[in-house]
Amino acid sequence: MAFPYMEAVVCFMILMYFFETYLDLRQHAALKLPTLPKTLEGVISQEKFEKSRAYSLDKSHFHFVHEFVTILMDSAILFFGILPWFWKKSGNFLPLVGLNAENEILHTLAFLAGVMIWSQITDLPFSLYSTFVIEARHGFNKQTIWLFFRDLIKGMCLAIVLGPPIVSAIIVIVQKGGPYLAIYLWAFMFVLSLVMMTLYPVLIAPLFNKFTPLLEGELRQKIEKLASSLNFPLKKLFVVDGSTRSSHSNAYMYGFHKNKRIVLYDTLIQQCKDDEEIVAVIAHELGHWKLNHTMYSFIAVQILTFLQFGGYTLVRNSTDLFRSFGFDTQPVLIGLIIFQHTVIPIQHLVSFGLNLVSRSFEFQVISLCSECWFSVLEENLSAMNTDPWYSAYHYSHPPLVERLAAIDEPDKKED
Repeated sequence: MAFPYMEAVVCFMILMYFFETYLDLRQHAALKLPTLPKTLEGVISQEKFEKSRAYSLDKSHFHFVHEFVTILMDSAILFFGILPWFWKKSGNFLPLVGLNAENEILHTLAFLAGVMIWSQITDLPFSLYSTFVIEARHGFNKQTIWLFFRDLIKGMCLAIVLGPPIVSAIIVIVQKGGPYLAIYLWAFMFVLSLVMMTLYPVLIAPLFNKFTPLLEGELRQKIEKLASSLNFPLKKLFVVDGSTRSSHSNAYMYGFHKNKRIVLYDTLIQQCKDDEEIVAVIAHELGHWKLNHTMYSFIAVQILTFLQFGGYTLVRNSTDLFRSFGFDTQPVLIGLIIFQHTVIPIQHLVSFGLNLVSRSFEFQVISLCSECWFSVLEENLSAMNTDPWYSAYHYSHPPLVERLAAIDEPDKKED
């Protein structure tokens, strides 16, 4: 008797839903606490705490609904065989437009087109509510409905342009890869990631936001001085018009080797009290670079990608696996989708491990940002009261109260 892979996957998904809902309930209870944590008393104003609490509770209520609908749809799609049904329907569609249904690449692209339309339809109500109700209610949303749909259409157009050649290449590699399939797939994805990291900030990101060089002045001089003191090869310094969409603030860096760039959100410049706070945020990001955290994370992702492809090569010809999910053929894309579902337990463990590593990286550079950096988190209405279990499981970055405790710890040891 064949192993019931599909039933096992659905059962695990439901079990994980209950476990994560339990953590969500713990977090929701923490968010309802009416007082600031003692660590944050005197650091965060009562007014900001009340706003943060209301914002976090709104997002928490929304999260419960969204996750419930998601697990219902995902479980139904697998349990009722909607995936194989849709695969057959997408194949039946091809002859109607004069295309060859036996061509796996065309069949796969038709399938993905339908999946993209379905996902946009099902996700749209949640995206609209999150953006134009929750974010707007708490003063964060700045985009118009026209800008929202313009971004949506641009994203779909990019998927239509970039998706087919990438998917076609993966199918060809799997069909012709032979015993070195995992190496070929990994090499392709490695080169693709480098290409996308190069092209995204230059060609793709400007389609959605406007990037302008930071004007000459004290702020630019201080950032350049900081970069020079850390031997950071800063080539360009930009400001992005994040305020056209949200009042959330941030900063990030990107680029290869000696061609590094830093991007500041205009909201960050507007919200910080002085240049020192902005420089503190940059110092935190450059701290990750100085300690090679960015490189370590990139290497870890490459190793995990290779292991995933290695696992896929072991099961891609398993007839029992495909039949368990309702397929009487073994298409490449479907094999990858099924494999991703079967390794969900491992993915959860890996994700938890990566979160722990990311948190340790954050604590290593926490001293570089000092307490003045917390005003940024305050303006973003980050959660003040957090459940420790929820935080450990979900947060790749420690919450505000843990950051402040980490800064205070050396002082306590000295005392």
